[in-house]
Amino acid sequence: MSQLKNIRHLSFNELEQWFVETGDKKFRARQVWEWIWLKQAKSFDAMTNLSKDLRAKLAQHFTLPAITEDTTQYSNDGTVKSRFKTHDGHLIEGVLIPADERQTACVSSQIGCSLSCKFCATGFMNRKRNLDYDEIYDQVSLVNAQAIKQSGKKLTNIVFMGMGEPLLNYKNVLKAIERITSPDGMGMSPRRITVSTAGVAKMIKQLGDDEVRFKLALSLHAANDTKRHEIMPINDSNDIKSLIEALNYFYQKTGNEITLEYILFKDFNDSIKDADELIKLFRQIPADLVNIIEYNPIDLARFQKPEEAVVDKFMAYLAKNRVNARLRRSRGKDIDAACGQLANKDKELV
Repeated sequence: MSQLKNIRHLSFNELEQWFVETGDKKFRARQVWEWIWLKQAKSFDAMTNLSKDLRAKLAQHFTLPAITEDTTQYSNDGTVKSRFKTHDGHLIEGVLIPADERQTACVSSQIGCSLSCKFCATGFMNRKRNLDYDEIYDQVSLVNAQAIKQSGKKLTNIVFMGMGEPLLNYKNVLKAIERITSPDGMGMSPRRITVSTAGVAKMIKQLGDDEVRFKLALSLHAANDTKRHEIMPINDSNDIKSLIEALNYFYQKTGNEITLEYILFKDFNDSIKDADELIKLFRQIPADLVNIIEYNPIDLARFQKPEEAVVDKFMAYLAKNRVNARLRRSRGKDIDAACGQLANKDKELV
């Protein structure tokens, strides 16, 4: 028996064509399209304005694999972390981060990760597979439903900062953003979406060539190659010089906002000398902002967060040197939902 095709992997035109070829009305394609993207139907049986016969026919020809909520945790600060289950039984995590004016979804792009960053819980997992674009869309849709339920407000922002490296799942991430920003998807502005990368220079340039409209964040975390390689093995093949070149190319092609992400680790990258190296690097690229991130310790890593006085001194030095830097306090730490903590904690890391 041939494997059934995922109906959401058809374009609208292909869906229309299928209905015509199988002797049905062309307008049925619009009905089904709305069910699978706008109404987020989890099965063909849920498509109640179609006849039972037509629903059965769809089920004979297609699958509709959907991500479902597995468990949900609520932080004292309002953050919501969800563990989602894929159709083939894998687990991923996504986070809703509510603030006064913003409702942000932090979503995953891969099941696990292959980059092995030494400070990140996901980095200690193996990569099982890439997420399909419809699975990424499902995550966003489910977190959006949580935002509406919790605050009555839809998502305002999406950050690809969950599990996995988005640029190593390039096609699916771009296709997911295309669907999220489409008027017959979620209709969100691409300017409200940020894709974060550990630094894949070739694919950063590809984003420029593809003239994407979303924002880009680089997970830098050390401003010299020796230290960066120690904590981020990807730096071996994507050194800082190549990333500076790629980010300049990306900006030249798109004009899109670039942010640098820099986690402070105690006695590793938190000295004034480290700050000087960061300033020097900042001046070589058209970055709008440096996010200085509070570190969230994890069981498997040796790093700790610096003392508050050290953080204050680091921030003051950046300000004195006219670097636009913001200290980002972590949210959801009590439920392991903060930056670098997503790892399906109660599951074996294999």
